[in-house]
Amino acid sequence: MSEKKSSTGRNGSEQQKPSAGRAGRDLPAAIVSGVILAGAVIVTVGWWHWGFVFLLAAVLCAATVELHRAMNRIDMTSAVVPICIGVVVMVIGAYAASIRTVPIPPNTFLIAALGLTTGLAMLWRLPRGARGFVGDVAASLLTIAYVPLLGSFIPLMMGDDQGPRRIITWMLCIVGSDTGGYAVGVLLGRHPMAPRISPKKSWEGFVGSVATAALVGIGLTVWLLHGHWWIGLVLGVLLAVFGTAGDLVESMVKRDVGLKDMSNFIPGHGGVMDRLDSLLFSAPVGWLVMTLCL
Repeated sequence: MSEKKSSTGRNGSEQQKPSAGRAGRDLPAAIVSGVILAGAVIVTVGWWHWGFVFLLAAVLCAATVELHRAMNRIDMTSAVVPICIGVVVMVIGAYAASIRTVPIPPNTFLIAALGLTTGLAMLWRLPRGARGFVGDVAASLLTIAYVPLLGSFIPLMMGDDQGPRRIITWMLCIVGSDTGGYAVGVLLGRHPMAPRISPKKSWEGFVGSVATAALVGIGLTVWLLHGHWWIGLVLGVLLAVFGTAGDLVESMVKRDVGLKDMSNFIPGHGGVMDRLDSLLFSAPVGWLVMTLCL
């Protein structure tokens, strides 16, 4: 069933009016949600690796639904059901292939699953006729590339012999990037980085993001992954750059469709994509650097 489209995000159209800024969020709900999410990640990464994979599949399915609803506001309808099925298959299958539970190379599995998901998404749209077909298929392809394709690098990292350590390093570099960027931006931010996309981002904050992520990357690479310091430097810098890019891309999507938050799936935080934007964009580069250098 399609979403109500009382407002769209195109230029000149009525946009969703947020009831409060970030400072006006429900702080107790945000704290409780944050503690629960952090606890779930810590427990599963540390002691139940399949649990982390199942949690990831559920989170990416929620992100798929968010994008479906967001693009529906501008009359683009993705094939949400086959894409969610593809998300589950790609995430669980990529991890199973990585740890050799199934006798298929993980890259081969992902290419096949990606192709099948794409084909099914196109076929899913055929019965509705030619009107709007290209826009709907474009919405499906964007969702497939944005969520399961980028997200599939996470179970690939987890499936490595140092999987939990690599996941921790990758996540903490992004957390460091976000924290450093926010702190430096608030204290020293003077020059807007992308005023038409995210007015609060500054070049000073970006420098803080890169510096903090680099320090976190060096420390964790040497201490946790037993690699050379320069690998941590490269890893941290690239994660900060791609994480910031992911944040800007998601902000552009929200501006186009007229949303402040992707949804209210996470009380006090907004949508799942609002928390995943940096992580999804940085996952491929994190996997690549650690695969090539460690």
